[in-house]
Amino acid sequence: MSERDLFERRLEAAVRGFVETAPTEIDAARLTDSVATNAPRVRRLVPRPVWRLPNFGFAWILVVAALLAMLGMGLFASGALRDVHLLPVPPTPNRTLETPPAVIASPVATTPAPSVPASPSALAPIGVVLPSNWVPGEQARFQDALKATGYGAQVLSSQDSVTERADVKTLISRGIKVLILAPQDGAAAAAAADAARAAGVTVIANDRLILNTAAVDYYVTFDCLAVGAAQAQYLIDKAGATKGNNLYLYAGAASDDNSFLFLEGAWETLQPRIADGTFVIRNSSLAVGLQANATLTRDQQGRIIGQVTTNWDFSTARTVAVSNLAVLPPTAKGTVFILAPNDTTARAIADAFAADREVTTSYVTGQDADKASVQYIIDGRQGMTVFKDPRTRVKDAVAAAVAFLKGGTPAATTTYNNGAIDVPARLLPSVTVTRDNVQAALIDSGYYLATDFTGTWPGKP
Repeated sequence: MSERDLFERRLEAAVRGFVETAPTEIDAARLTDSVATNAPRVRRLVPRPVWRLPNFGFAWILVVAALLAMLGMGLFASGALRDVHLLPVPPTPNRTLETPPAVIASPVATTPAPSVPASPSALAPIGVVLPSNWVPGEQARFQDALKATGYGAQVLSSQDSVTERADVKTLISRGIKVLILAPQDGAAAAAAADAARAAGVTVIANDRLILNTAAVDYYVTFDCLAVGAAQAQYLIDKAGATKGNNLYLYAGAASDDNSFLFLEGAWETLQPRIADGTFVIRNSSLAVGLQANATLTRDQQGRIIGQVTTNWDFSTARTVAVSNLAVLPPTAKGTVFILAPNDTTARAIADAFAADREVTTSYVTGQDADKASVQYIIDGRQGMTVFKDPRTRVKDAVAAAVAFLKGGTPAATTTYNNGAIDVPARLLPSVTVTRDNVQAALIDSGYYLATDFTGTWPGKP
């Protein structure tokens, strides 16, 4: 065998080895045939003396490398190694067609699915809007009560009258049929009620009356006149037969119709004892000027509220009380009887009077049975509170909404005139709570736990 033949065999074997070890599949037989066919060309590229070398030297290595490079370039060009990449190349994203191709649906696809009636909870036709930071746990109570009816829960909290109206519009857009609204401001809420009525939504005023609009269908509340009367009666009981007792009057916010009702109920109970000298009003010149009136007009009530308002705010109540004490002589202090409109203001006013060294004893009213005020009552810092069980109010408000949804009319026990119409209303009972019946009224009823409070009280387990 000549040296040329030996070279060709060795070259063929080298190429075959390269192909067999390549990372992709290549037609080795075709490649070998191509090399053999072009072998004469390869031989002409190499100087003849090199062929006579007894073994592969550096020149041979150069020749083989050049040949392999040429062969590799040819293979890439022909597509044999086109799938070999050092790094993956991401595919080009498909362009979105401006006009999507028509799709011909099969008979199965065009057959409509059987309609399934929406569940009451999915419809959620009852919406509730509450003032934020109002009665503790109120939002959760409404959610639970609504879920129990099967109608679901749509409960929103508003910061002021502006957000309240926005919340009402949101609920209207969600398709509610009945709105339960506890207004921030009774007069300002009229616009929200009007918007609901225009959308065919029934409106229930919750605890606070919506004023000056015919768009109120029902009102659920406690007997506010009875609440004011209960506060006044507590003060009368504590005064007994003594005369000249120092009386301080405070009220809620003028924007809340309930403030007028509380004052009205308290005034009509207290006024005979003011007239006979049992009490002497110390902090309202307007009230002193009207003390001979057994009843007060709305305007007269409004003027007194404007002089002694707390706006239902702790800080405001404390500031007003401190201001009153600062201008009064020691004879106006000593033992004091304080008509505080609710528990938040009662604690603020009680703190202010307790800080005055010339005040020796104070009897302070309240309402709502706030946990903090119950502790004040146990400790002797607040005299009483009126418990208006919110569980009852929520239950009745939701029951009224369900009655309207079913095409009925909820029962009313009275009517309230809101300045435009007489609104059918349901009045709920309340309970006077003192230290003597904290256990029975608040703990045994399940509203609070005994472990919520410290100290001792009658009947404590």
